[in-house]
Amino acid sequence: MDVRPSPEQQALRDSTARLVDRLGPRAVGELDDRERSAKLDAAVTESGWRELRVATVGADPLASGVEACIVAEELGRGLADVSFIGPTMACELRRVTGAPPSTEVETVALSADLLSLACPVDGEVPPSVAVDVQGSTRALLLVPGPDGHHVAQVVLQSVPAGVDLTRPSQAIEAPAVVTPIVGADRSLTPDHLTRWTALGLSLTCADLVGTMVGAVRLATAYAVQRRQYGAAIGSYQAIQHLLADAFVQAEGARSITLHAGWAVDVLSPADALAAASMAKAYCARAARDVCETAVQVHGGIGNTWECLAHVYLRRALLSADLLGGAGVSLSRVLRHRGIGGSDGLS
Repeated sequence: MDVRPSPEQQALRDSTARLVDRLGPRAVGELDDRERSAKLDAAVTESGWRELRVATVGADPLASGVEACIVAEELGRGLADVSFIGPTMACELRRVTGAPPSTEVETVALSADLLSLACPVDGEVPPSVAVDVQGSTRALLLVPGPDGHHVAQVVLQSVPAGVDLTRPSQAIEAPAVVTPIVGADRSLTPDHLTRWTALGLSLTCADLVGTMVGAVRLATAYAVQRRQYGAAIGSYQAIQHLLADAFVQAEGARSITLHAGWAVDVLSPADALAAASMAKAYCARAARDVCETAVQVHGGIGNTWECLAHVYLRRALLSADLLGGAGVSLSRVLRHRGIGGSDGLS
């Protein structure tokens, strides 16, 4: 595949970057600025980025997985406190099942371990988590049926919380009521769910790439301005090596993530999941290393609440767990290649 962006893809990246640079939080204190976050949410809604995966006349998505990953990356880079991954994954479920696009923001409910879509048993909602719930009023989940799974919805009622200060989550527990979605006539086959998981993994990888890029830029800017012993700390080789290694990890993550985003729409469901799983295994480990490097470069101040480094690390920790971290992703790759199974890797 050619990883060079098309003019349209570059324009999409540029427009997303400009919006995030203008309305994204630049300090921890700005995360409490409701006026700013409301403007950011309104701009994302107006842009239609959450609807990149709506169905066209031929039922194909409006945009490819690569375009969706581009937006996710730039939002992650700027620590955008606005929902995107959850609504995009919900939009994909509506497209596959034939349901009309939602007129409100909605997200998805994952199992308690965040590995897959929540699936009620005998009509009761199991302990699950609605992710990326900023602005969402409901979450989509699965209902098993004789011909496969169907998509249903549950109203969100609990208070958002979570380790990620930019993307809260909500716990879903009984007696939450599951209701069907009007127009969702098609059932979800295992292939549908496999490709949907590949899309979700690709989006979380893209967010991790953006988080790494943002953390590296934050640490680099600090290394340039912070002076010790009469010189900027960025002039010392120890700091240069840390930042160079972090930069290389971020660039490698971007390359494998773009391949995963491309595979979502081109390869078979199993191959697309394998590509996304390989990307997630790399990105989940690299993001933690890069974000911890950013904290280290900041020195003592990096461990304080006022430094944005911990916000990047928190965001990376959540994205690393969504739909499975490095260990789960490696197991998926091994199973795809016929390795594992009864040896404890499944």
